[in-house]
Amino acid sequence: MKRVFSLLLAGAFVFGMSCQSGQKKTTEEPEEKAAVEEAVGPNELTQAEKDQGWVLLFDGKTSNGWHSYGKESFPAGWQVVDGTLMCNGSGRGEAGAEDGGDIVTAKEYSNFHLKMDWKISEGGNSGIFYLGKEDPRFDKIYYTAPEMQVLDNERHPDAMLGKDGNRKAGSLYDLIPADPQNAKPAGEWNSIEIICYKGTVVHKQNGETVLEYHLWTEDWNNLVAGSKFPELNPEWANVAQSGVIALQDHGDDVWYRNIKIREL
Repeated sequence: MKRVFSLLLAGAFVFGMSCQSGQKKTTEEPEEKAAVEEAVGPNELTQAEKDQGWVLLFDGKTSNGWHSYGKESFPAGWQVVDGTLMCNGSGRGEAGAEDGGDIVTAKEYSNFHLKMDWKISEGGNSGIFYLGKEDPRFDKIYYTAPEMQVLDNERHPDAMLGKDGNRKAGSLYDLIPADPQNAKPAGEWNSIEIICYKGTVVHKQNGETVLEYHLWTEDWNNLVAGSKFPELNPEWANVAQSGVIALQDHGDDVWYRNIKIREL
């Protein structure tokens, strides 16, 4: 009887181990599949991102979905190069190139989560704008839109201007400094996120939240009143509730990629 019991026990142990092995294989397969799905290249979306509602604003191959500020065409001063949207620097600073200029999205956005990567040339300057309007009174997007600064902090003089570093990379230009200031040097890729929801705006840079502010509030109006923007446009503080995303031609080489957005 003891021998029979021992044989039954051994059989149960072997069966249990076999079941555990089968279960382990079953749980590992989805993980391996997920890992393959997540391994996408630049300017591509994972299946998880697609399921969450993310869409690409740049396909890595064409300028589709973008046009010159105030025009229907796409400027010759911008090119698609090696999977990036590149502005060819004119060396003319904010004046930009005669065949360049700011580029904007075809669609307007109100509540959104925006992501992209940027890389700046040595001594370079550019910017990422949102909630902007193509107002025929103005020739550039910054007359109506808040800006996340793109800058070579080590060489461009704008890094030393403004107040408390509010013109350095990641900052809300001329208004709120990025803290911490974690931008990578010229020639290296930086990742950013801008979240805008019912007036609350968050800037993230290289994985860290660097600032938060709230549009259309008394604090916001006071902040803008102490900046240079009222001289450019007395109505600048009245940022639109919906507007275009824009990339700035500031006369320097700059590259953008992985531009994606999710409406909230």
